[in-house]
Formats: sequence, structure tokens, C-alpha cells
Amino acid sequence: MSSARTDLEARVLEHLDEDALVEDLANLVRTPSVAGSEAEVEVQEMCAEVLRSQGAVVDRWDIDLAELQEDPWYPGSEADRDRAVGVVGVTSDAAVPGLVLQGHLDVVPPGDPETWAGADPFSAEVRDGALHGRGSCDMKAGAAANLAVVRTLRAAGIELERPLGVHCVIGEEDGGLGAFATLRRGHRGEAAVITEPTSGRIVTATAGALTFRIEVGGRSAHGSMRREGVSAFEAFLPIYEVLRNLERERNVDPDPLFGSELPYALSVGLVSAGDWASNVPDKLTAEGRFGVRLDEDPRHARLALEDAVAAASATDPWLRENRPVVTWPGGQFASGRIDADHPLVDEVIASVKDTGGDAPILGAEVYGSDLRLYAGIGGIPTLHYGPGDIRVAHGPHEHVLLDELTQVTKALVVLALRRCGVRF
Repeated sequence: MSSARTDLEARVLEHLDEDALVEDLANLVRTPSVAGSEAEVEVQEMCAEVLRSQGAVVDRWDIDLAELQEDPWYPGSEADRDRAVGVVGVTSDAAVPGLVLQGHLDVVPPGDPETWAGADPFSAEVRDGALHGRGSCDMKAGAAANLAVVRTLRAAGIELERPLGVHCVIGEEDGGLGAFATLRRGHRGEAAVITEPTSGRIVTATAGALTFRIEVGGRSAHGSMRREGVSAFEAFLPIYEVLRNLERERNVDPDPLFGSELPYALSVGLVSAGDWASNVPDKLTAEGRFGVRLDEDPRHARLALEDAVAAASATDPWLRENRPVVTWPGGQFASGRIDADHPLVDEVIASVKDTGGDAPILGAEVYGSDLRLYAGIGGIPTLHYGPGDIRVAHGPHEHVLLDELTQVTKALVVLALRRCGVRF
């Protein structure tokens, strides 16, 4: 045991119930809370009940989706929702929390079940020291760790000087409406850790990502007389080439925080064209994601893509007279970061080391997350630290190592004790 860990911290950690931690995670994974599904509400109710059972003061509310969408800072969404629920638990409502632990409970669709071992993406099967299933890594393991911190403190009979807050949100995968609703509700904290999967690293910055749509027109004709028409598919090809060039330009000399040569990827994920196989297609729609650079205003990023499409159109006779239309539906993630010198960074490092973990490496991630909302409109210094490897997230082999889950939970317990203080 590290000499930096106090006797009190060691005694509190003895109350960490690893079986309950894994059971919580399994119950969360077995709830198929795909973005936009009714199970998003179900999993939030589950978290609210766990927090109540551990003595937390719980704010559970129905999110007014229509009102949020009218907000000028609304972060966008892609899934259709009839309702959504927000859940925040605090160990006491007497003051602003000294620490917030945040996790999202929505997951992406599992894809073809046949690609999963056992053909059940939501089995929460434990094998080879890991729990498997959609959302196990991204990021229900982190959410389960957050709940376990509250349970551990209660089991140890700890009363904190300043409250600990746990924010359970949905909608992160398609824009961040749950985090946005939580902040608009007025929930704040002096600092926050989002327990996204980081493989033992501390993520101090995230790139942004914008969802774009490009509509390209053509002129229909019988496929046997294709020269009488103009293929919208072929008209899109010069635009696609310009987008590839734009991606290369925006990834020159990336910030060394990124362990990637392509931190600001531009990917076309959906393409649809035409309505009949033997017709020349008269319309093409392409949708994708566009990386936002660190500290870049998303408005400037949008202009860069729009200008690139306009430049491609100006040199093409057909596109010059039939201009493509660029719109921005879905999630709109800005970038976000915490000052590397903020005390929270060193506090997390110390908590990890003092609970037996390896000294974390600082880094940045290429994906957008709720960090930018908490650090931005929330004004809360925020970083990522959580269990799991992002490389298996969203895939058919998604899992989280249980030893890593336990280690992260221990570090979060110690961080909560140190940041919030203990009332004697």
C-alpha cells in the first residue's frame, strides 16, 4: 500500500463491494438502452433507484425536449425521442458538490446479433475476467463505478464535508442532450470526472465532431440512355475528393496530446442515391461526421466545409448551375479541454497511484463527448478517467475488464474523499 494513502482511506476501501459493482454493471448492460428507445428511460429509473437506496438526494425529472430544442445552445440530436429523463444524485444538497462523477447510459445499436458471441448483445456475460455486451465499455462500466462510489461511502459511514454529485445522463451518443438538460437544470460542481473509457489514461481534451448532410442534384434519364441525364452520384465525386483534401489540410501538425495522426477525421457514413436501378439518379444525399479542432469555434469549422463544397462546385459546370446544399443535422460537438495545470489533474493522478494503479498518462481523444458541455456552458473543470478500452466500444466484442473496473472505482472513492473532505 502506498504510504500516501491514509488509514481512513484504506478502511473506506474495505467497504467496496465488488460483487455489487459487477451486479450493477450487469443490470445496466441487460437494459438495452439504445439511443431513442424507451429503455433509455428505464435505465435512468434504475440509476435513480440505486442512488435513492444509498441515501442520496435524487433529482429525477422529465426533460422538456421541445424547450431544449428552442435553446440557442442546443447541442443537436439524431435519435427520435418522445421522452427523456434526467437523474442527478447528491450525497447532500447543502452546498455545491466538491466533485461530480458523470456517466451516460445510452448506447449505440448492437448491429447484427450473429456477430456477437452467444448472439445476445445484451447478455452481460462474464468470461475470461471481463463482462461482455453492448454498452459494457461505453460507458456503463463508468456509470456503475460512479454508483459504487456512493455505495462505498455509505457502507463506510462516511459523511462528506462537501457533497459528491453523480450525474446520470442519456443522449450522449447523438449530441449530448442529457448533459445539456442537466446543466440547464442548474446542476453544477467544483470539478467533474466523466468516467468514459480511457484505458488508464487521463483525458484532458477532446476534439469535436459535427454531423453534416450534403444534397447533390442530378437529372434523371433511362439507364440505357445515361448521357441524356446527369448522375448525382458522379456529380458528388469531385465534392468527395475536395472533402478528402480538406481532411488532410486540417490534420497537419496535430496537437501532441493526440496519439493519432488523424485526430480530426472527416468520414462519409451514409450515402443514398436514386430510386430505381435502371434510372440515372437525380439526387444523392451524403451524411457524415466532421472533426472539430481543439479550441476551434464550430461555426468556423462549418464554414470550412461549406467553403470546400462551394469551391468544388465553382469548378464543375453542372454543380456551378446546380449548387449542392449543405446542412447540419444531428449532433454538434465542440471540442473541450481542461487546463493541464488544474489541481484536479494531479488529484486524479495521485488517487490512481495511491490505490495501486499505474501512473496515468495525459492525453486527448479524437471523439466528441460531454466534456465540452461541462467545461463550456457549465464552466466546470472536467476530465475523462474511466474503465474500458475505447477501441472495443461500438463493436461486436465490446467488453470491460473487471479488474480495471475495480481499480478505477477505488481511485474514484479516494478522489471523492480527498476532494470533498470528511466530516468527523
